Amino acid sequence: MLSKLPFFFIFYFSINIGYGQENPEVKIIDNNSKLIVQDTISSQPIDALSPSRAAFYSAVLPGLGQAYNKKYWKIPIVYAALGTGIYFFIDNTNQYNRYRDAYKNRLAGFDNDEFWGTDSEGNPLSSPSISNDGLIRAQRTLRRNREISLLVTIGLYALNIIDANVDAHLLQYNVDENLALKPHFIINDLDATTNLGLTLDFKF
Repeated sequence: MLSKLPFFFIFYFSINIGYGQENPEVKIIDNNSKLIVQDTISSQPIDALSPSRAAFYSAVLPGLGQAYNKKYWKIPIVYAALGTGIYFFIDNTNQYNRYRDAYKNRLAGFDNDEFWGTDSEGNPLSSPSISNDGLIRAQRTLRRNREISLLVTIGLYALNIIDANVDAHLLQYNVDENLALKPHFIINDLDATTNLGLTLDFKF
């Protein structure tokens, strides 16, 4: 029995071509007996539509693709990011409308807007505390900030879709022993020194 072991190991490591098949069998036959080797490595089936499905789910409802990938801890991050972008968009829009309404009110000849200012007795000032030019500059700044916050929110929405798609790809990434990058440590028998190296092994 012991005389058959070297032949068994040499054949097993050289004939390992059953990758991608489910439970392949290799038969070794000699004059006295028959030895059957069962490959214990079986690859998981790859679902080519899984990344597209995850991206579609996240496009329909942000966070749904992360739930599909079972990355539940990412869902609060997605909604926190999108909520922050939406908050700044709404806030900049409301502030922009305030300054715009005040400017339009002044163009109509009124001096009772919230940016005009009043004295200690509550009467309107003779000249506004914020001039018309100040109102125009404020509108331009707030409009720009509103556009930036909208672009950031759209970018975060797109990032949510990309994250779900990439995660679905990585969940199917092959990380088994059939593809390995391993260091090796060899002792040189001639001068008793050691050699350190790196090997990249492909097994099919």
